[in-house]
Amino acid sequence: MDVERVGGGGSPWWRQGPPWGDSARWPWRSTLLVTVLVLGASNFASHGQPDRLHLDLFGRLLLIAASVLLLWRHRYPVWVAFGTVLATVVYVGAGYAYGPVFVTVALGCFSAVVAGRRWAAWAALGVLWVAHLLISHWLYRWLPPAHDHVMPWGGELAVATWVVAVAAISELARTRRDQWARDRAERAQAARRRADEERLRMARELHDVLAHSISVINVQAGVGLALLDSDPEQARTALTTIKAASKEALGEVRQVLDTLRTPGDAPRAPAPGLDRLPELVQQAASAGLTVELDGTPPRLPPGTDLAAFRVVQEALTNVVRHSGSRHARVHVEHDPRELRLRIDDDGPATGADARGSGNGLAGMRERAAALGGTIEAGPRPDGGYRVLAVLPLKVTPKEDDR
Repeated sequence: MDVERVGGGGSPWWRQGPPWGDSARWPWRSTLLVTVLVLGASNFASHGQPDRLHLDLFGRLLLIAASVLLLWRHRYPVWVAFGTVLATVVYVGAGYAYGPVFVTVALGCFSAVVAGRRWAAWAALGVLWVAHLLISHWLYRWLPPAHDHVMPWGGELAVATWVVAVAAISELARTRRDQWARDRAERAQAARRRADEERLRMARELHDVLAHSISVINVQAGVGLALLDSDPEQARTALTTIKAASKEALGEVRQVLDTLRTPGDAPRAPAPGLDRLPELVQQAASAGLTVELDGTPPRLPPGTDLAAFRVVQEALTNVVRHSGSRHARVHVEHDPRELRLRIDDDGPATGADARGSGNGLAGMRERAAALGGTIEAGPRPDGGYRVLAVLPLKVTPKEDDR
């Protein structure tokens, strides 16, 4: 990904730093290491090239200047690339011995490419090659050392190959860094998406648990208050039902919260499933709703079993809260491919938010969609209301986010 910028905000083009690190940090250690390497190796090379000038103070200052410029390669990559090229051209033009003098140019241009200033790095390498070509084939007549000879074209080809190699390695490093940055961003996005999905799942669980239990508690509290004076025994029964419903709700909420606190751990209690339909019928009866069961649930995968239970629970809760009928029917049927749940009641809708127009119906649809199933809910032509859920028995897991 090319990060070159034209105009607009941000740092000026000559100060564009690398996108992956903190440009305020000074690369002291690497610069010191390069300086020692270049000075030591160049001094050794000067003894092996008697036809070139011996390395003196001016030559060492040029090598030091080119190396010290690398301290700013993260802050001013463009200036460092051209500055190292200038110091190297002066060093070669002064007739000093060849050695690792081009290392500083390679690092300066490498930093510029990785920082996104590709044009500057390529231009600096081009200036170096053209200047070396002029010095070794034309200007050598007037430059030290005396009686210098033209460089063979084989040597010039080696310099050109070195320039291309530096550019290619820099481009490869830039491409890899961009790919790593994209991978990190994708992994972070996937982690955020999984966290959002987990929060939604927990919200659905808490809603389903609390909505059903609180509906039962609300109905029984009304019964208890109405019969407190006239029928204390019946009021006591209502209070007992409230106690049982609140205890069960607290247990399920605690289980959900334990899973939230320790992700990845196995739950301490099994998740509810359709084997607990008789409990739902009993709870609905305590809230004044008669439920007729039809059909036998099959053995289901844990996720499908929990979703089916929550769908029936939410549908019965909506009947208690929003229907004028006190009778509901739950029909369960299945074939080798799918499970079908049908919950009917005969009463007219009551209340402004009749039939679960809030989070309950949306939660049911999200549960079904997560498994590849569907939820249909609406009034029946002959009156009443119907919730129809179709859930696949073989759930194909979603591809893992990477």
